[in-house]
Formats: sequence, C-alpha cells, structure tokens
Amino acid sequence: MTGSFIRVLIAEDYPQFRRFLVSALQKRPEFQIVSEVDDGSHAVLKAQELQPELILLDIGLPTLNGIEAAKQIRRLSPHSKILFISQESSPELIQVALQAGAQGYVLKIDAGVDLNPAIDAVLREQNYLSRSIARRESDEVSPLPPPKRGNVTAAPSAAHHHKVGFYSDDQSLMNAYIAFVGAALKSANAVIVVATEAFREKLTLRLQSFGLNMRAVIEQGRYIALDNAETLAHYMVDAMPDPVKFFSASDELLAKAADSVNGDRTRIFACGECAPSLWEQGNIDAAVRIEQLWDGLAKSYGIHIFCGYSLSSFHGKDGYRAFTRICAEHSAVHPR
Repeated sequence: MTGSFIRVLIAEDYPQFRRFLVSALQKRPEFQIVSEVDDGSHAVLKAQELQPELILLDIGLPTLNGIEAAKQIRRLSPHSKILFISQESSPELIQVALQAGAQGYVLKIDAGVDLNPAIDAVLREQNYLSRSIARRESDEVSPLPPPKRGNVTAAPSAAHHHKVGFYSDDQSLMNAYIAFVGAALKSANAVIVVATEAFREKLTLRLQSFGLNMRAVIEQGRYIALDNAETLAHYMVDAMPDPVKFFSASDELLAKAADSVNGDRTRIFACGECAPSLWEQGNIDAAVRIEQLWDGLAKSYGIHIFCGYSLSSFHGKDGYRAFTRICAEHSAVHPR
C-alpha cells in the first residue's frame, strides 16, 4: 500500500454509473482513485502497471469482458482485491465470476446500499454477496456463505416477463410468434428474433400482410433477425451454452436493440428457436440451460421473452418431466 491511501482502479463502461462509483469513493478520504477505464483490456493493463489494492470491475465491458479480465488480473496483480459490480443477476454467471477470483459481487441495483459494506468486507479479505443475491433460497450461486450485514431494504427488481407456449401444430406456433412480434412492433418497441432462415422469411411475410412496414422497422433498428445456428455457435462449448460467452453476446445484442428505443431495455422483446431447436435435437440439458440464461436477462433488464414449443416434442412420462423442467424456467405458461 502506498502511504495511507487505498488505491482503487475502476473499470466501468457506463459513464453515469462510473461517476456514481467515483463520487461514492471520493466521500471516503482513505481511497485514492488511481485510474478509470472503460474496457477490459485497459483494466488488465492498468492493474499490471499500478498494482492497486482494490479493483471495481463490471462484467459487460467491451474488448475483453470483466470475467476474462479478472482471470488475467489474478495472475498479473495477485494482491489486488476484485469486487464485481454488475447488473447481471444470473446465478450461473455470478458463479463463474466468483470462480474467476473475485472476492465479492454486488448488483448495480443494490450498489446504493451495498457498495461501501462490500468494499470494506473485500478489503478485510472477507467474501461479500449483494443482498439480493444472498437472499435467494437457491444454493446455485456460490459456495460462499451469506455475508453478515446490518439491516438493509431490498431494492425492487425488474419485472419478470418470460413466457412459454406449447402448441399442437406448426400453424398455431407461428401464429403465436406473429402475435408476440406484431404487438411489440406496433407499440413502437424493439424486437429480436433468432430463428432459421425459413422461419424468419415466413414471419416477415406474415407481419407485412398484417400491415407492418418491415423495411421501415428494420431501418429504424427495431427489428433484429438472427440465424439460429449462427447464434448458438457463438456461445456453445462442448454441446452446452457457456455463460460468459452467452452474456457477452447477449449484452452486445441488447445494447444494439436498446439504441432504437432510447436506451430503454424494458422495451425489448425477444423470441426464437434456440432452446426449442436444441430440445428437438435431444440436447435437453442445453435447452434448459439456455432458458435459464435468458430468464436471467429477463429478470436483470425487464425485457420481454417468448418461447414456443411443439407439443409433439413431449411424450410419455419422460416428456411430462421435460415439460415441467421447461415450465419451471418461465414466469408464465400458455398451453394451446
């Protein structure tokens, strides 16, 4: 430690939130902010150069995501304490982040209350989880024990909109997607569709037949259509979705869609065939995991997600168990 100061590196690409972090630390005279960076590669370089005692690190950083940056920082600046401050609330991603070498994880919605207690705990070499994480009944997040803290009031979480429908024929399934996408576009929202080329073409034609100017909404950036197989290829590792790759790809995609609706991610609607296609291929565990990852995005950002499955994919007792697994990952179920 240099002198009486605790030197801090801040890695956060959102300027307004970075200013919040700076302001919070400046109220405490023992801290000295030695660098502010807005991407993961610079975070690694500055950590190696400055060897700060504390690093506040976001996950969704450009160039190099925060988790990969943390792994490199652990090697290059082993004495630095890492505290993740992120809007990502997925249990799988939090677990990966902690395994990367961080001492704590604070959700941005909790930062107003939890930032200072988290910093103090991490500097004492104690683990700290944001109160919204620690209060979860599930033990999937981390083997770390819930941190001991004083009374805090839970911050409101984003609305949860992750619906699934089960349909007896292809026409009913397509009609459900048309209703979901059409209503979103007519209400001036942004839509992301991930599907096969044949599905995307049919969906576009049907939407146009209902009076939507698809060329206009595409030019406005409010309609983003991606290929199902290419999208899966970005984050599948050994036949399973990799959480870090998934959230890195998703963050870029959501940011692009949000640009078309004044940055409001609650106005993003997403649907597609990623999980259903894996399901039909027999990779049930991968399908469920993708549903869990998308559910994390729905909870974190308040985006609206719709998933459609064919009822013919579910047979007998095994089919019923599979059906209940899929239903459990959604906020609402609409059998048809």
